[in-house]
Amino acid sequence: MTAAVFFGCAFIAFGPALALYVFTIAMDPLRVIFLIAGAFFWLVSLLFSSVFWYLVRVITDNREGLIQKYLLIFGVLLSVCIQELFRFAYYRLLKKASEGLKIINPEETAPSMRLLAYVSGLGFGIMSGVFSFVNTLSDSLGPGTVGIHGDSPQFFLNSAFMTLVIIMLHVFWGIVFFDGCEKKKWYILLTVLLTHLLVSTQTFLSPYYEVNLVSAYIIMVLMGIWAFVVAGGSCRSLKLCLLCQDKDFLLYNQRSR
Repeated sequence: MTAAVFFGCAFIAFGPALALYVFTIAMDPLRVIFLIAGAFFWLVSLLFSSVFWYLVRVITDNREGLIQKYLLIFGVLLSVCIQELFRFAYYRLLKKASEGLKIINPEETAPSMRLLAYVSGLGFGIMSGVFSFVNTLSDSLGPGTVGIHGDSPQFFLNSAFMTLVIIMLHVFWGIVFFDGCEKKKWYILLTVLLTHLLVSTQTFLSPYYEVNLVSAYIIMVLMGIWAFVVAGGSCRSLKLCLLCQDKDFLLYNQRSR
């Protein structure tokens, strides 16, 4: 039973991300490099958040109580801000690299920023999902029975679906965020930051999984529609994609723009 829970939750959380990697990234070495670089930038943001948390714990002398609750909330909010700051730093790095490539070899077609936004977002999402869910996933192998002390018996399942939401949201946030940077529409960046803060703070509603998951999935669907439109999608292109009649659909074979 524990093995079934482990593999079931693992495929729920990471199955879609794995499919995206296999079908859209794995065959292109350059995309793999950008994916790994995006994951690395997320790791660096986590390092800065961890250093901050360690310093705060030292300053407060590891005192328990209400102060730790407020510090935890503040730490989550700060971590989200740091993640978005490093997303912006990664965008600036990719922009400079793309411009440099055009100068060095004008005949070489550079990857479009839409494609880079998708790849970097997936890198952010995969690394975020691994770090947020791997410990919980290992606990699902046992020993023990979830919910034996009155807690929700669906804890692992809820965590898996929440991890899936976070991974997909990072993809959508990356596409929308890069588009906002390209068009210099800073309110888009603020929207990404606020929705990221909203989804992250909802994790504090841990006993109320239904409210948490439903609201997170609503945000994911809205951000997905926004990212679809930003990436150049339309009802016609979606229909052709679903019917497998458009091989150049969106990110499959983007030209530099």
